[in-house]
Amino acid sequence: MTQHEGRCLCGAVSFTIQDLRKDYGTCHCKMCQRWAGSALLAVTVEDAQIRFEGEDHIGRFQSSDWAERAFCTTCGTGLWYRVTIPGPHQGEYEIPIGLLDNSNGLEMTREIFIDLKPDAFAFDGDREQLTEAQVLALYGQTTEGA
Repeated sequence: MTQHEGRCLCGAVSFTIQDLRKDYGTCHCKMCQRWAGSALLAVTVEDAQIRFEGEDHIGRFQSSDWAERAFCTTCGTGLWYRVTIPGPHQGEYEIPIGLLDNSNGLEMTREIFIDLKPDAFAFDGDREQLTEAQVLALYGQTTEGA
């Protein structure tokens, strides 16, 4: 069992992840662009895999009908995106890989909302790429609401 640690910018919120996946995804939706300041690069973590410390410094924002985002109330660091609607992804965290103390060895395997990606940058390599319509269909949505 491997353990990975991470924290916000000021250290008021920290977390420990058990058995971190080695793959991560990138989201190019407009909400993630605004929240992360660019694309969101994040690893999926099951609720049972993660433990937070400093929970009194965690603010939550219901960013859509189907997901919440959290942030450190001290420094403002974005902590997670989390699906809140019932279904196979409910309760999954998307933890930004930049919060991990060590993100070496991770591999990007998926880009979502690829049709909303700005033309100012592109990532090398081949991976699964899903459009806005494909992603929304996965969550039973008809309009953007990531």
